[in-house]
Amino acid sequence: MRIRLARKFTSRLRVRLRGLAWIALIAFAPLLHAQGRAECSVIKSQILARPVRYCAFLPASFDQDKTRRYPVLYFLHGLGDNEQSLLNFGGWDVVSELRSKGKIGDFVILAPSAGHTFYINSENGKVRYEDFLMKEFLPAMEAKYRAQGTRATRGITGVSMGGYGALRLAFKYPDEFAAVSAQMPALITDLPKDISASAPGTPGGLLGDVFGAPFNRAYFDRNNVFYFARTDSVASLKRMKIYFDVGNNDDYGFEQGAQELDKLLKSRGIPHEFHIYPGGHDAQFVVRHFGDVVQFQWNAIGAGK
Repeated sequence: MRIRLARKFTSRLRVRLRGLAWIALIAFAPLLHAQGRAECSVIKSQILARPVRYCAFLPASFDQDKTRRYPVLYFLHGLGDNEQSLLNFGGWDVVSELRSKGKIGDFVILAPSAGHTFYINSENGKVRYEDFLMKEFLPAMEAKYRAQGTRATRGITGVSMGGYGALRLAFKYPDEFAAVSAQMPALITDLPKDISASAPGTPGGLLGDVFGAPFNRAYFDRNNVFYFARTDSVASLKRMKIYFDVGNNDDYGFEQGAQELDKLLKSRGIPHEFHIYPGGHDAQFVVRHFGDVVQFQWNAIGAGK
């Protein structure tokens, strides 16, 4: 992490943790849409010992043909947001418009609430979010929402923290996902020297309940995107469709991490699609390019399947 990232990461991320979430449009009732509906509810997790909120985004055909099975895309929200993120930033409207124009077909989108877990098991073992996601959420949701349940028809995408989660999970479990995409992924290459400090407001304090308090560098190193991008077999990663984008003026300097990942994948001969667009780290950047993400995923997990 560069000096700029360390400075902004402390102040701006703290603000987001205090409640910078885009306005929620629904609670726990289905929201009808011309191209389908959103259904939000809870799943009871034995692993986390609590209920977890989620939203399912369903095409209109889901209610018309009760036997049809679908490709599935998992959407992972960013820090400070929640399971309703697709509604909050307008992503569901983008999906519906693309579907109405015939640019994509029918698939299910499943979006769990993750707090600020970074979609991993916490260093102290108290919050096993990754275990919940892979062992409970995926099988339960795919059964409930009639997913096809195959690697070839399963994709994962995310924004910011969710982009980190999507890339990490896809690289760690290449036999589970055929495609991964990430927007403004929270990719950190160089940690600040004071990261071990766990005082309130410091990067270590903000992330302490995920990566350890004091911050456990070794645990972070074994659980970041770059670790799996370096250690996965080239053959496994070549089987996967990979896309990520970032703004050239990202508020946290995440464009540096994205460029490093681009270089790393290129050095290993792993095909991928990477874009740096004008913009910062905000909802406007996400929705501006979300259509490309959706079409990328559809072409990977839906078209011709």
